[in-house]
Amino acid sequence: MKNIPVIMIIFGGSGDLAHRKLYPALFNLYEQGLIHDNFAVIGTARRPWSHDYLRQQVSDAVHETHDEVNENDLAVFTSHFYYQSHDVTNVEHYETLKNLAGDLDNRYSAQGNRIFYMAMAPRFFGTIAQHINDQNLTSTGFNRIVVEKPFGRDLASAEELNKQITASFDENDIFRIDHYLGKEMVQNILPLRFTNPLIKNIWNSATIKNIQVTLAEHLGVEARGGYYETSGALRDMVQNHIFQIITLLAMPEPKDLTSKSIHEAKQELLDSMIVPDEQEIAQHFVRGQYLGSDMTFGYRQEPNVAEDSNTETFVAGEVKFKKGPVANMPIYFRTGKELREKTNRIDIVLKHICTPYGQAHSNNISIIIDPDMQIFITINGKKITEPGIRRENLDYLFSKQEQEKVPDGYERLLHDVFVNDSTNFTHWSELKNYWKFIDVVEEAWQKENEEGKQINQYLPYRMGPKAANEIFESPTERWIYE
Repeated sequence: MKNIPVIMIIFGGSGDLAHRKLYPALFNLYEQGLIHDNFAVIGTARRPWSHDYLRQQVSDAVHETHDEVNENDLAVFTSHFYYQSHDVTNVEHYETLKNLAGDLDNRYSAQGNRIFYMAMAPRFFGTIAQHINDQNLTSTGFNRIVVEKPFGRDLASAEELNKQITASFDENDIFRIDHYLGKEMVQNILPLRFTNPLIKNIWNSATIKNIQVTLAEHLGVEARGGYYETSGALRDMVQNHIFQIITLLAMPEPKDLTSKSIHEAKQELLDSMIVPDEQEIAQHFVRGQYLGSDMTFGYRQEPNVAEDSNTETFVAGEVKFKKGPVANMPIYFRTGKELREKTNRIDIVLKHICTPYGQAHSNNISIIIDPDMQIFITINGKKITEPGIRRENLDYLFSKQEQEKVPDGYERLLHDVFVNDSTNFTHWSELKNYWKFIDVVEEAWQKENEEGKQINQYLPYRMGPKAANEIFESPTERWIYE
């Protein structure tokens, strides 16, 4: 598709997300011709900016992310941007916004198409959705809304937000964005599983011992203490990124590659998700907080964090399903702040077998999502100059030229919004299952807090609390990445 006609309204157009991700991604899509002559973008925020000031910000954002820029193309691109100072709680401002969108629709022949992007603090999502509805901001063409995470903070608030949004938008027009689903190696999970007989034939609970998902961050919460106190690692990372990855790893093969079939396969899996009880949570889940050092603050010393906070900056746990190719097999996950290094990876651990060579190492399949994009399979082979077995890695790597072609996750996902492909977005029925699981764990932890149980503390730049090494179902299991 080329030159899609549309008016895009970005709530939070002066914010960091818009500057770092959305504006550079939109420029790339403009250069590719997906949007070109018949589009306009309205950035809204409380700041008293002008059209020209926003255009300069967009130009700066593109220059910061691109080594080379065609200045003529950039000048034409930024001319499609307009600014509207906007208080999302003021009903009258929506009338002004609607009039501007209507004028631009006529100027650019946008055919009544609208995309609304919520790039603001989550507490405003419901208010914006409500006023889009009661002030009739939708138009006569397609109307789509993009919602950043977090979508609610528990099942009840997510249901309320969903109710507000569906007053104006059909489920098929709601794009709950998770930028991890735009990452190259996450999008490689299904092709890896379903196009390689070597992998497909062993992707089952009879052959795989466990799967491990690690999303590790090197930095602490820094200036985000106020937000993190209302979230924690479980809500911030597990409810969305980790569950999305786990779903791709455990779902059955879809009938075909249409968005409908893929989401049906995901839903079949999630309907069988085993929600843990309090005993299972105590045994297979660990939460922790990072301590300080001579060079860093501990979490409780960070700005806007309570001195007695029990908010977790690390969580490890287990997910299991009753159905699917890896039914009843444990999928372990962990994520945290101030860990040894920034890395996002998946490790598939195959079961040991008896061999005439005696003890041999297990075969593993590792998918490195960030910072390097790589897949490698660990196999056993003969030592060259002495008896015994050694380990070898078979690597799937990108060349430098290939890496340069990989689009940013936001560019990829914005493209999908424009062409109305919801494959890599979260449907409400999926999100609902995620929140049911998260709420149960949060309730168990709240009960522990009331009983005076202390949260685990861990030294910075390790791999979390030692207790995370004890969540496994078998004493012979361990984290592959240590």
